[in-house]
Amino acid sequence: MITLLSFILFTGFVAIYSAWRLKKQNLDSKDGYFLGGRSLTGVVIAGSMLLTNISTEHLIGMNGSSYRNGAIIIAWEVTSAIALVVGALYFVPRYLKMGLTTIPEFLENRFNPLARTLIAALLIVSFVVTLLPIVLYTGAINIESVFEISDLLNINKDQGIWLTVVVVGSVGAVYAIFGGLKMVAISDTLNGYGLLIAGLLVPVLALVDIGDGNMVDGLISVFRDSPEKFNVISSEPSIGMGSRTSILPFEVLFTGLIINQLYFWTMHQSIVQRALGAVNLKEAQKGLLFTGVLKIMIPLVVVLPGIIGFYYFGDSLYHSQDSVYPLLVKRVLPVWMTGFFVAVIVGAILSTFNSALNSAATIFSLGIYKRYIDVKATDHKLVVVGKWTSTALAIFSICIAPFVAKAPEGLYQLLQQLNGIFFIPMASVIIAGFFFPYVSSTGAISGLGFGLIFYILVYYIFDLNLHFVHIWGIEFLLNVVIMHLVSVFYPRTNPYKIRDLGILDVTEWKYARPFGLFLVILTIAIYIALGNVG
Repeated sequence: MITLLSFILFTGFVAIYSAWRLKKQNLDSKDGYFLGGRSLTGVVIAGSMLLTNISTEHLIGMNGSSYRNGAIIIAWEVTSAIALVVGALYFVPRYLKMGLTTIPEFLENRFNPLARTLIAALLIVSFVVTLLPIVLYTGAINIESVFEISDLLNINKDQGIWLTVVVVGSVGAVYAIFGGLKMVAISDTLNGYGLLIAGLLVPVLALVDIGDGNMVDGLISVFRDSPEKFNVISSEPSIGMGSRTSILPFEVLFTGLIINQLYFWTMHQSIVQRALGAVNLKEAQKGLLFTGVLKIMIPLVVVLPGIIGFYYFGDSLYHSQDSVYPLLVKRVLPVWMTGFFVAVIVGAILSTFNSALNSAATIFSLGIYKRYIDVKATDHKLVVVGKWTSTALAIFSICIAPFVAKAPEGLYQLLQQLNGIFFIPMASVIIAGFFFPYVSSTGAISGLGFGLIFYILVYYIFDLNLHFVHIWGIEFLLNVVIMHLVSVFYPRTNPYKIRDLGILDVTEWKYARPFGLFLVILTIAIYIALGNVG
């Protein structure tokens, strides 16, 4: 009863506060619904970005991976800070000058309407095929493990997961459909900082327990038990035998991981949409750079608990690594706090889920519906279409989520492998749009098509003995070559220049560059400090 009460209180507070903050928002306008009225501040942007990114596939998947493979998985998090610095200093100032609502808009301006449509369609497919089902499924596992829904309702675990997926998916859809980006961002901010607090409590309480009341003694005990788990540099093979089952060889940080991080944090619609909704450039840059700080801190939530789990459980859960985090939570959290923690977990699921729905609705309404179905559609009509799009995608994702099977290397690894199908080809085209002025629209579309086919053939058909992140790097280089070769025969006829539409104040935050330099140095320092332990 205490668990349920604390869950209801926090969840209710987030919902009521978000609705109250939304009461003066004009949700019938395009900017009001899809961009939060271009009124988001740095704190809100950072909180929303963090929670849009961090969900149960991180809490369960990354902690499961660190339990089994150690801290090498940290690279997905801390290297994000460098990408966020690039986003704050290079990409976002240009996005805001252009007054973009979606990233595909830039591709229409730089290339042609077909490039925009193809990228828009791929983004929507990537949301539905990879992100949304895995988020719902891992969330259902966590909630089932803590609340034991199946026992409470006297049903089996599969039915419990189905029910949880339906309920959480439906609530997330309501946020996205009726509140637009502003409600999503406000609820994300509350849940995001709640997640940081609750997530940090798990390793803190565990270490206090292990150290008999002294957290530092607990950490020393965990380290002495398995010091190799703290090493962030992996010696796994990235080429040849064993490379396909490697988690994250160190070499891949300098090939495909760079491209993936740049794409996700500077070009992915569900992430960048928060910055596009900023009140001005200063707040957008503050939001991105503060997110960089949070991403460097977040391994304490999504990596350290997995290593602590190894101390508690040994290798008894080696073949069920995705159950480590829920079991650790049940072990260390007091009963009265469990409900609050589950509320935050539900918030993390809702955030990623409703953010993807909102972004997909934005892309479809503005990039596909208005262009090909009703070119004279009013803002109100576009908002209505966006709501129906969110509804349809939510229903589809809910239906397929329970069929997501556990991957041998864990659900987080599965998500990253599937993302490679979409992320790298799209990143290639967007990067070419900014940095390669001689790439034409025909060249860009050719590179996009080649990239999609190349990754599927090399990784899934030919089973090449090469780590999938290396394949990303090779794919990116080949995409760029293909784009330039095709552009020789189908050249661009007019130069492209970014125009400042004057929609927002694009004065740079005076501390943006020194703060960015600090984040880069801090990231490198982490690898130097933890690269030789164990």
